[in-house]
Amino acid sequence: MVALLDATGIFFEPARTAFPGADEAAWERAGRLDPGAAGPDGSWALAFRCFAVARPGGRWLLVDAGVGPAQSPAAAWAPVPGRLPDALAAAGIAPADVEAVVLTHLHEDHAGWASGIDGEPFFPAARYIVQRAEVAALDRADPVWDWTVAPLRASGRLHEVDGVHRPAPGITLLPTPGHTPGHQSVLVDQGAGARDVVVTGDVLVHAVQLGDPAVPYSHERDRRTARASREDLLALARRRGALLATAHLTRAFVEPPAETTPGRRP
Repeated sequence: MVALLDATGIFFEPARTAFPGADEAAWERAGRLDPGAAGPDGSWALAFRCFAVARPGGRWLLVDAGVGPAQSPAAAWAPVPGRLPDALAAAGIAPADVEAVVLTHLHEDHAGWASGIDGEPFFPAARYIVQRAEVAALDRADPVWDWTVAPLRASGRLHEVDGVHRPAPGITLLPTPGHTPGHQSVLVDQGAGARDVVVTGDVLVHAVQLGDPAVPYSHERDRRTARASREDLLALARRRGALLATAHLTRAFVEPPAETTPGRRP
């Protein structure tokens, strides 16, 4: 698996505003788990990352599509243009080599390179896999609809699935709702001699939630459901001895904590 850094930046809210209810112990633990996330004056420094999984015959499966070009919907708040095309080239991956793009959810910082500025799919040979519930919940007025959903549907590239789905051997899509109604994470079984990897998407977006999964994020659609998804996904990673592949922590791959701090219901 290859981690592909599309962008880095400072979030538009201070960390303690974005993660209400975290106590001092939670913040201290977060600082040990991901010290690079602490920006100046309480700000939150984060990465915007995608992951590529090698497939037979020189093909690839991509998880998420980053912030996108300068004209993408993420331009309202994220550091565009992203560097994903250059990151792919550095890894020896051409857009035409990508056979599938798994979108963990339809937020603009995860779907930006799904389409190019010409409205055509950026990965011309790929099917784009998203949970049907995620598409159903997306407001037609959301700019991601016109940037991502509509052109992919028009080209026949949008592949909507329901629940647990296996798009390829060793790759399992797991519904992990809460951050958005149809959020999904990805379990990658890398075979004998290699550790499994769990691509979290936005089940956890900051190390404060890695140490204490009860800590809510201010932009979760359903905090209680998001917490349950977070707890379940971390437990799965611990059972399987899997690494976590994170979209927004400053390190791409992290160990799941052996224990999480008991927290309060949001």
